[in-house]
Amino acid sequence: MPGMRGDWLMKKKFFRWRGQSRRLLVQIGSALLTNSHFSGFARGTLYQGSLKRICLPGLNCYSCPGALGSCPIGALQAVASSVSFDVAYYVAGLILLFGLLLGRAICGWFCPFGLVQDLLWRLPVPKLHRMPGDRLLRLLKYAVLFLLVLVLPAALTNAVGMGEPLFCKWICPSGTLFAGLPVVAADGNIRAALGGLFRWKLILLLGLLLLATVVHRPFCKYLCPLGAIYGPLNQISLFRYQVAESCTHCGGCRAVCPMQVEMPQKPNSSECIRCGRCREACPQQAITPEPICRREKRKQACRDA
Repeated sequence: MPGMRGDWLMKKKFFRWRGQSRRLLVQIGSALLTNSHFSGFARGTLYQGSLKRICLPGLNCYSCPGALGSCPIGALQAVASSVSFDVAYYVAGLILLFGLLLGRAICGWFCPFGLVQDLLWRLPVPKLHRMPGDRLLRLLKYAVLFLLVLVLPAALTNAVGMGEPLFCKWICPSGTLFAGLPVVAADGNIRAALGGLFRWKLILLLGLLLLATVVHRPFCKYLCPLGAIYGPLNQISLFRYQVAESCTHCGGCRAVCPMQVEMPQKPNSSECIRCGRCREACPQQAITPEPICRREKRKQACRDA
């Protein structure tokens, strides 16, 4: 029996490693694919081709020298702060489509800044399982979405009716990391014109990156407005988790969840980024993505017939 248990633990560790390695490869591949205008990093110039009209699913800054598409939050900001709202339906519809298909799996698999936070979390430093005031802090991202992305850019306008993209301007650490720093490094004129706003955003970015070494994905948990959009769609998205009756409520899934989701009671929590750690930790293999679950049920029904 001890030998069998040892074999099971080794297999469990292997499949967990394989699953997370696969996710890491998808994250890296997605980040490289959506930011493959590599000459832009050397010259400090932006890609201006037709692909830039397309919203990408993750938080991928429009002003990143390598970006081939647009950030959905940046596009929402542009619509909310502009005089014309002609493209609002396109932007909102595309974001809704992404959310209905995958929910926050986009955050877990396709967001470049999510990848950065995941890599920092791997550093061997003491970890903080939960921030003080965690429950209240998680509501901040909804306030950021409502106030800084939607309401204030439309309400606080200048003489010609234009507002400011407040989230992109004052908060977005992804924009600072992937757009601000490369452009500043490549252009001496921009470096000479830097002021207090850039210093503020740099301090915010460094603070979040340091925090990400001890708290898993602090930006995703507490500040990301895109997560605030995709999160509630976890309940109705095509890609959902289902917990089978074989679940023994052993607590293994809760113990490994980096987002502290209350599994198996809330398999489709708005905080779940579909990283798959709970599935890999489950000794009963009771947690299954619903499309796969439905396919297996159809196969079983055909066999029974």
